[in-house]
Amino acid sequence: MDANAVHAVAARLLDAYKTGTPTEPVIATHPDATLTDAYRIQQEQVRAWTADGDAVKGHKVGLASAAMQRQMGVDQPDYGHLLGEMFHLEHDPIPAGSFLQPRIEPEIAFVLGKRLSGPGVTVADAVRAVDFVLPALEIVDSRIRDWKISIVDTVADNASSGGVVLGSRPTLLSAVSLDLRLAGCTLHTNGELAATGAGGAVLGSPLNALVWLANTVGPLGIDLEPGHVVLPGSMTRAIPLQPGDTVVATVAGLGSVTAVFGTKGARA
Repeated sequence: MDANAVHAVAARLLDAYKTGTPTEPVIATHPDATLTDAYRIQQEQVRAWTADGDAVKGHKVGLASAAMQRQMGVDQPDYGHLLGEMFHLEHDPIPAGSFLQPRIEPEIAFVLGKRLSGPGVTVADAVRAVDFVLPALEIVDSRIRDWKISIVDTVADNASSGGVVLGSRPTLLSAVSLDLRLAGCTLHTNGELAATGAGGAVLGSPLNALVWLANTVGPLGIDLEPGHVVLPGSMTRAIPLQPGDTVVATVAGLGSVTAVFGTKGARA
């Protein structure tokens, strides 16, 4: 894709945020678009958001589990940027009108205390860089109509990022009482069990996803900075989110996190 095409698709996706109306898939209008093109589209949106006064507060790894890859019909992870406006307080109603087609998923959030700069990052490097971990809920959303996405579409759409709710109890990585791969997770919606999973569903370990991210974005000139939040991927399939829903994720050894979705029509 040439620069004009990249700009046009980025503008179309930005317009979907503003109007609340999903757009057609990128590959429907640009069938030859590559992953490189998709990340260029993503970066153009990030530049627009930061120019408007927002700031990058971290990154997410998407489609890290086999369950999510099957659900979305893709065969590899991707990454997106987490902007400050995406973060919502636990228990505080999240404006439902801020999203188009929201789903929610439980994750183990890493908060970095040291910079990670790839390529060449190892698991040992990643462990040393993590300050603490938190249970988290990620709201994924798609500006692509009916979630008809390919890997190119979701990457262009900032890895289907929507919102983040972090738990309130930080745990030092060295103090986590069990292997993150074995950390079980339950996801309840309105008091009903909606899904179960474990840390091992995320590329074998959430730490592997952190390593993958650092080594993937490093060659692009992107470092993972101290204080950044990294979401390594969902431990379960994504659950559709409706106005008025209350969702609780409980992760063994880390505690729980609660997201309250506001009433229909509310918009940030």
